[in-house]
Amino acid sequence: MAGLPEIAAITVVRDEAVMLPRWVAHYSKQCGGPERLVVIDDNSADGSTEDLPCPVIRLPDRHHPDWAAARLRMVNALATSLLQAFDAVVFADADEFLVADPTRYADLRELVADRPDAKAIGAIGMNVVHRVGVEAPLDPARPVLQQRGTAKYIPKMCKPAIKRDSGHWASGSHGIKMPYAVDPDLYLFHLKFADRDHLVATAAHRQGLTEETGRGADANWRLGDELVEVLDDMDVTTDEDKLPPFRATPEKLARAVELKPPELWHAVGGGQVRAMRDRPLVRIPERFRDTV
Repeated sequence: MAGLPEIAAITVVRDEAVMLPRWVAHYSKQCGGPERLVVIDDNSADGSTEDLPCPVIRLPDRHHPDWAAARLRMVNALATSLLQAFDAVVFADADEFLVADPTRYADLRELVADRPDAKAIGAIGMNVVHRVGVEAPLDPARPVLQQRGTAKYIPKMCKPAIKRDSGHWASGSHGIKMPYAVDPDLYLFHLKFADRDHLVATAAHRQGLTEETGRGADANWRLGDELVEVLDDMDVTTDEDKLPPFRATPEKLARAVELKPPELWHAVGGGQVRAMRDRPLVRIPERFRDTV
């Protein structure tokens, strides 16, 4: 597709040695090269942000009474600046992987080019699931979706992940201050629950950071073992090929976003723990197997 838009991608990380290499490789391919990525390093101590092929912004070590709000203000300011040079900006955590439907688009640039009037684009939020006892731990050398075939559709994860306009992300980037809709051709594969071993290590580390620094106190970082219990309690006895495939119906996607007056468009739904317990397990469409 000629004349593809220029897209930048932003993430904020702290000690993401497992996920960050996948994130950089994925968005380098999706956005047209690592020079289009920006990693904001919040005092990583695991060496994960050393020798990356993309720009890295290293934050000073300081306490902030409301780090989540400060973090998002910083991301919004950076995104607004990048939009002076780029046509669109992606904001995704290190375990969030945006994929345009591979039967229609080669990468995110082609999808954005096909949506010239969309100021913000929402993604179909899918929490990829490790079926513990059925699937082996993830092999980092192989695509994740070749090793994981199921997920749970999470409306709260139907985030406005791509934007062309300076309207600010809000509510931890689950909302934005301009209209958006969930695009039926854009998926967000969230890997928080994709590998039990990684979840155990990450949950313990983040809970410790929350207790030590206050980071993530208003997010899932404080939950620790409760996140692991979500996987351990999940019924995975049904054969994968007997699970229903996920279907992104227009009615389902329309219900995923609501307007909170006066001007905040927000993904619906409560916390992820409850959603992971309550929502049904579905098969990830086969066409995505090689994409993440």
